[in-house]
Amino acid sequence: MQFFARLIPFRAVRDLRLFLHQRQKHELFFLFASILMTGLLIIGFAKDSKVEKVYKPDIVYVQQWRLDRSDAEIRAQQAIDAPIKQKQIEEREKALAERQASFKRLEDKMKKWGL
Repeated sequence: MQFFARLIPFRAVRDLRLFLHQRQKHELFFLFASILMTGLLIIGFAKDSKVEKVYKPDIVYVQQWRLDRSDAEIRAQQAIDAPIKQKQIEEREKALAERQASFKRLEDKMKKWGL
C-alpha cells in the first residue's frame, strides 16, 4: 500500500515541470515533435484499421428433387427461383460496375500524375 500512497498526481505534475524546466529549447522542440509524430502515426493506424465483415458463404451441397415431378411443378419452381436468380445477377453486375469505376478513377488519377 505504500507504493500507491506515493502515486500522487500533484507530485507527478511537479516532477514533469521540473524535468521540462531543466531542458534546453531544442530538446523540448524535439520532444514535442516526437510526441506529435507518434500521435499522428497512432491516429493514422487507428483510422486505417477498418475491419471488413467476415465473409461466410451460404453453401448448398446437394439439392434433391423428386424424380416423379411433373413439368408444371418444375415450371412453378423455376418461376419462384427466377426473380431470386435475377436479383443475384443484378447485384453481382452492380458490384462489378462499382469495382470497375473505382479502378477507372484510380487509373485517371495515375494518368493525371503521369504514371
